[in-house]
Amino acid sequence: MSVAFRRESDEEHKEPRFELPIPAGPNLVTARGRALIDERIAELEAGLSDADAEASEAIRRDLRYWKTRRATALPTAAPTGGTIGFGSVVQIKMNGKPRRIAIVGDDEADPKAGSIAFTAPLARALLGAEAGDILPFGGREHAIEVVAVG
Repeated sequence: MSVAFRRESDEEHKEPRFELPIPAGPNLVTARGRALIDERIAELEAGLSDADAEASEAIRRDLRYWKTRRATALPTAAPTGGTIGFGSVVQIKMNGKPRRIAIVGDDEADPKAGSIAFTAPLARALLGAEAGDILPFGGREHAIEVVAVG
């Protein structure tokens, strides 16, 4: 049979829709992070009822991601005793500029607002440090000064 007379479906020309990638490693969350996940699921479920077919497919994909993140969430409290860990709020000086950083889970991270994921390079450099420590970062020996751990 000649290929010229083959009926092509409209589906063949659409871009593939991939699942949202789930970050590798444990899904550590703060109490606020868990609440944000629950809020996001509620928003998506509310929008599902009045969405058209294409939007409905995207919302279902997002729901699969967020429900997986909720199911795998490991609520983790900030450490006590002045050591930086997951959930800590830290005041540092980096390149002479003061910064306040919260170390949170992947889905809660918002670098512009001062919260970074515990898997971020800066967070990994800070983990285990205490107030007064001088840390290397980005190839520089004395790049970060830990001012306070909250």
